[in-house]
Amino acid sequence: MCETCGCSIPDHAHPEPADTHTVDVLKGLMSSNDHAAEHNREHFDRAGTLVVNLMSSPGAGKTRLLEQTAAALDGRLNIAVIEGDLETENDAERLRRGGIRAHQITTGSACHLDAHLIHQALHEFPLVHDEKPVDVLFVENVGNLVCPAAFDLGQHLNVVLLSTTEGDDKPAKYPVMFRAADLVVVSKCDLLPMLDDFSLERAKASLKGLGNETPVVQAAAGRQIEIGEWVEWLEQKRSEHLPVSASPHRAEAATVA
Repeated sequence: MCETCGCSIPDHAHPEPADTHTVDVLKGLMSSNDHAAEHNREHFDRAGTLVVNLMSSPGAGKTRLLEQTAAALDGRLNIAVIEGDLETENDAERLRRGGIRAHQITTGSACHLDAHLIHQALHEFPLVHDEKPVDVLFVENVGNLVCPAAFDLGQHLNVVLLSTTEGDDKPAKYPVMFRAADLVVVSKCDLLPMLDDFSLERAKASLKGLGNETPVVQAAAGRQIEIGEWVEWLEQKRSEHLPVSASPHRAEAATVA
């Protein structure tokens, strides 16, 4: 875990009943992040780009889903990806090999992306390329079901992947993450016939138990490709965002300040 969000600070590190210094630091951190997030969102809106924060535990299939999403869209939407990992450019390079524009952020020890990192990335990764503005920007967050949900990046939508291989009780175990979701994608559904410990109904009930009516779609992006529901949802959300993006000055607005 990292020190930037306080998640690495053990309870016994602060024996005083009220550690006001720590509270003030964390409040200041979140306030600064939220201010940067609003700046990012204004930039995305001016550029007419829909931004989706893609979150999950490690290995749930985010990168694979993006590869298959690009293939399924077949050029109908111009997409790009900002990747977040502690180290390596493995995922960004993988997406580039598939013809997807991708920019890698390596966080070092930080277990999440924040709005400042996204802002910095946009200076190197503009929202217009070859005179084509980005329709949908995916932010593939660091694999973690805790801290990414706490940091606003300026995104418009949060999507959480729940892999069939990791258990149907994850919404109950990680409520903050799943309460923040605008959509839950149950990934690796092609493995369901081989699993006896994952129930889609239990997963949905666990999510509903949080008081969240978030829609749930199934997806398979491995050897068996079934991502129709996901692509339909994405195109619908992009269409709803279209009035903002219809400006004839999209290319000019895509330059971050």
